[in-house]
Amino acid sequence: MQTVIQLDQLCKRYGNTTAVDHITMQVNKGEIFGIVGPNGAGKTTLIEMLEGLRLPDSGSATVLGLDIRKHAMEIKQRIGVLLQATSMPEKAKVREVLQMFASLYHKSTDPKEISAFLGLEDKQNAFIKSLSGGWKQRVSLALALINDPEILFLDEPSMGLDPNARKEMWDMIHRLKKDGRTIVVTTHYMEEAEYLCDRIAVISHGKLVALDTPQKLISMLGGTKRISFKNAGVTGKESFAGLPFVVDVEWETDTVKLHSSQIDETLQALFRLAAEEGWMVSGLRLEDASMNDVFTEMTASGKGIAG
Repeated sequence: MQTVIQLDQLCKRYGNTTAVDHITMQVNKGEIFGIVGPNGAGKTTLIEMLEGLRLPDSGSATVLGLDIRKHAMEIKQRIGVLLQATSMPEKAKVREVLQMFASLYHKSTDPKEISAFLGLEDKQNAFIKSLSGGWKQRVSLALALINDPEILFLDEPSMGLDPNARKEMWDMIHRLKKDGRTIVVTTHYMEEAEYLCDRIAVISHGKLVALDTPQKLISMLGGTKRISFKNAGVTGKESFAGLPFVVDVEWETDTVKLHSSQIDETLQALFRLAAEEGWMVSGLRLEDASMNDVFTEMTASGKGIAG
């Protein structure tokens, strides 16, 4: 399998803070590669180094076989970037924005072809300010594709979109993969990462704590991982957090959800606690593990889980 992005002990510091801490990993041609992590984990800094926007302090990285230190300008010509928010002139028309961006590259795709692919044909004469959030995101994606990139970086591609627009964005990303492009996605939506990505890197405190397929990451946690039951209003959140093997507590007025690394032991302790305090465990449900559970457990301590 061909490697198109290779990182070797890549590191970036800001003063006494290590934003990216000696990360080694690779991205393969034609895959959708996800990067997830909490705010401040180092995701943006990592991606900006690969895009040629920041220089690493140590370590090395290549994109399409090109050193990110020596060939940043050439790399920028061969990649596409969808930012969380793309600034476009509000009084410009869609076709004008596409034509302007196409003129910035040595190689570009016909804007009409991209518009047809993304369903923008009827929006060519629409002003940017008149577009909904979903349509603006499509235009932003068109701009990221205008140079026919070999690798596409998508930073929170469905941020702020309604459920229908989000599903449409996901479908377009899958279509781009079928065209043979390599796609790197950063996201806070674990459902998005699980649905889209072939492999996912989990970043916490600047470190790579896990890297595998969504299915294998979830299987590391074992079968069911979340215990859900009605909130009896007797026990406080701190008491539940202190139960054996509980790694996180979701506290709601009517419901409590316990994330556990050893579900049998946690259940036994939960029933003992209820008996001691004189309340019943009702509405009990054991829910399957998901990428939300992976994210919670692997980023809680920053240590990851051995596979």
